[in-house]
Amino acid sequence: MTDELKNNTTVADDEIDLIALAKTLWNKRRFILITVGIFFCIGIAVALLTPKEYTASSTMVPQVSDGSSKLGNLSSLAAMAGFNLDVGKGTTELSPFVYPQIVQSVPFQLELMNTPFSFQGHKQPLSIYSYFTEYHKPGFLATVKKYTIGLPFAVLGALKSDPPSTNTAEVKDANAPIALSREQEEIRKMLSENVALETNDKEGYITLRVNSFDPRLAAQVAQKAQQLLQQYITTLKIEKASAQLEFIEERYTDNKQEFEAAQAALAEFRDRNKNVSSARARTQEERLQSDYQLAFNVYSELAQQLEQARIKVKEDTPVFSILKPVTVPLEDNGSGLMTLVIWTFMGAVVAIAWVFGKAFLGTIKEKWNEEQA
Repeated sequence: MTDELKNNTTVADDEIDLIALAKTLWNKRRFILITVGIFFCIGIAVALLTPKEYTASSTMVPQVSDGSSKLGNLSSLAAMAGFNLDVGKGTTELSPFVYPQIVQSVPFQLELMNTPFSFQGHKQPLSIYSYFTEYHKPGFLATVKKYTIGLPFAVLGALKSDPPSTNTAEVKDANAPIALSREQEEIRKMLSENVALETNDKEGYITLRVNSFDPRLAAQVAQKAQQLLQQYITTLKIEKASAQLEFIEERYTDNKQEFEAAQAALAEFRDRNKNVSSARARTQEERLQSDYQLAFNVYSELAQQLEQARIKVKEDTPVFSILKPVTVPLEDNGSGLMTLVIWTFMGAVVAIAWVFGKAFLGTIKEKWNEEQA
């Protein structure tokens, strides 16, 4: 019976606490509404001053080879059951989970930032690097942020030495580290935020999204990023097969010359010794015939290997089926409305936290005074 009374007392205390909290909010409703209204107005101002943002996207399906198609089917079935199997493990296929890392890699972003695109108000195509370093003027909010919150970082950045670097996507020495200038690093970070690749392991497709203030620029960058992604993936997947093909082609060329030289030597000997029947001549002819046959066998074998290597490169070359091609977006992505919602929610959180925090501090102050008394 005593336990039941304790439980009832605890439940009653909890109900009293909830009622007290609700009553506190109701008593401060005017303050909360005013605070939310202020943040709502700030959100409207930020949404109006922030440039509209457009999103261009493309949906692709990477086609796998027959050797891994069974694993791909098993992965789809396992995904439906709640399991996740890595299709790329144990096969020659490059896992689609690596694709986002390719898009976020420095060489990929360097090549993208140095590709010429058409910009509004400019007759000649400009690279993203040239546009943002020579022509682009930051908006009002970006300027305010730079010289308020970002002022310490701007001062620290100005004090740092700028590493020597040229604006080029080509690396002369493949083993040398890539050195980026401060401007290149800023633009690279901007591309990282606005160019993204998402993988859907259950459905088996990938989606490329590009955000930009210009809808046509977003479509251009998405189209170029899609092409670069296919090139990078193709290069990575056929790297081994291409190296083997190059080696066989070199050997094939060398042995072809040796075969033609042995063939010419045998023909010349036979022409010069048509009516000669000595044992020495027959021995010489047999030796030349043996050299010719050996060169022919090696040449024939290399020709077969060369054809197989070419077929292997074709088999390993990935094929991308475009489910949704890149189109110029007609409407913005609703970032202004999202900004307004975020600021309004932030106002409600700040107001409620202020009310509860003030009440909590008041309670602590009362207990402190009681202890002092």
